Order: sequence, then C-alpha cells, then structure tokens
Amino acid sequence: VQLMESGGGMVQTGESLRLSCAASGFHFRNYDMSWVRQAPGKGPEWVSAINTGGGNTTYADSVKGRFTISRDDRWNTLYLQMNSLKPEDTARYYCARGGYSGTYYPPVGQGTQVTVSS
Repeated sequence: VQLMESGGGMVQTGESLRLSCAASGFHFRNYDMSWVRQAPGKGPEWVSAINTGGGNTTYADSVKGRFTISRDDRWNTLYLQMNSLKPEDTARYYCARGGYSGTYYPPVGQGTQVTVSS
C-alpha cells in the first residue's frame, strides 16, 4: 500500500489549497477513504471521509462548509479542496484508507504540510 500526499503549502487566512493523494498497491475503488491531520503537539484528527464510488461524504464539524473531499477512481486519486483556511487548520495532512463508517487504517504516507498564517 502506498499513499502519496501533495499540494500543501503556506498560505494566509482565507486562502485556498487543494490536496491530492495518489494511491497504489491496493484496489483504490474498493475502499472508503479519509483525510486525517495532525497539528504539532496534538493527536491525529479525522477531517473528512468519502465512501466507495464517491456518492457520500462526511466532515468534521471544524471543517464543514469549507472543505470538500472527492475522488477519481480512474486515477486512483483522492482530493481535499480547502477553502477559507484558518490558522487552526495548520497541520500535516494525511490520507488513509477507511474512515467513512468509523475507524481508518493508520496513514502510511509522509503527509503534506499546510501552514496558515494570520
């Protein structure tokens, strides 16, 4: 299983970023997928999940209305569109298998850093 996150960066409050996660080594289309983030000194925080087929999504209250998760099974890629970013969104973001109906597999990628300055 390989998950490679990209798209992070340093932005100002109110700006947007789009994260991508390239998946390989497993049947991507058969898995629910999630985004998870971890801020310095804090534990992992589940952010969002999408089910197989992409017909249903769910979000943490902290990002609801600002973030949009999507997937493209043709390219085995997961996305997270992040709008109206806030300093509290600063964290390292990881994609992970599972998470739509509960627990997710531990992230295996390096993650991508998102830093939002005020």
